[in-house]
Amino acid sequence: MSMDITFLGTGSAYPSPTRGASALVLRREGECWLFDCGEGTQTQVMKSHLKAGRITKIFITHLHGDHFFGLPGLLCTLSLQSSPDPNKPAVDIYGPIGLRNFIWRTMELSHSQLLFPYVVHELVPTRDQCPAEEFKEFSDLARDEASPQEAQGRILHLDPVENSYLLFDNEQLVVKAFRLFHRVPSFGFVVEEKPRTGKLNVQKLKDLGNLLRLILPLFIFF
Repeated sequence: MSMDITFLGTGSAYPSPTRGASALVLRREGECWLFDCGEGTQTQVMKSHLKAGRITKIFITHLHGDHFFGLPGLLCTLSLQSSPDPNKPAVDIYGPIGLRNFIWRTMELSHSQLLFPYVVHELVPTRDQCPAEEFKEFSDLARDEASPQEAQGRILHLDPVENSYLLFDNEQLVVKAFRLFHRVPSFGFVVEEKPRTGKLNVQKLKDLGNLLRLILPLFIFF
C-alpha cells in the first residue's frame, strides 16, 4: 500500500504569510485524510498538489483554535465544489467531544447548507486529561440534535485494556487514537497497516527447483 504525507501547516497559534497553522494530509489509494485543520488550511490545499474533493476523513487532535478553526470554511468550500449526490459517502470527522456541537452551531449560525453528508465521531476524555471541575462539562457536550447533512456518529470511550480508542478497523488498516496530555483534552492518532500475506508462484518455484537439480550435478562434476 502506497502512502505519502503532505505538511500543509506546521505553525503554532496563528498562520503567517509563509507558514500555515497545523494541518497535514495522509494520501492513500486516491483518498486524502486530513489531520488537524488550522486557519487557512483550505488555502494551503489549493497551493498544493492535493485535491480537496478527495478528503474523506478528518482527524482533529484537540480543540485549540490553531488546530480546528479552518474546519468550517473547508467544509463549506468542499460543498461549493460538490454537486448534489445522494450516493456520495459521508465525510468522517474524528475529534474530542464538543467538536460536533461546534460544527453544528457554526453551520446553523452561518446558514450554511452542505451538499454532502458528514459524520462526527467524538472521543470522550478521561478524568486525568482535564481538571476535575471541567470533566462534567465535557461529558455534557454530546448533543442529541443533528443537522440535515449530519449522519449519526459514535461516542468513543477509552478501551482500558488497549489503552486506546478504536476508530475503525478494515481489511487493510487499523486506526486508533491515544490520549495526550495538554491544557485541554488531546489525542494522537495511529494508522497501522495490517500484515499482508506474500504471493508466491508455486509452480515457478517447483520449476526452478527441478532446474537446480539438473544443474548442480554439473557444477560438482566440473
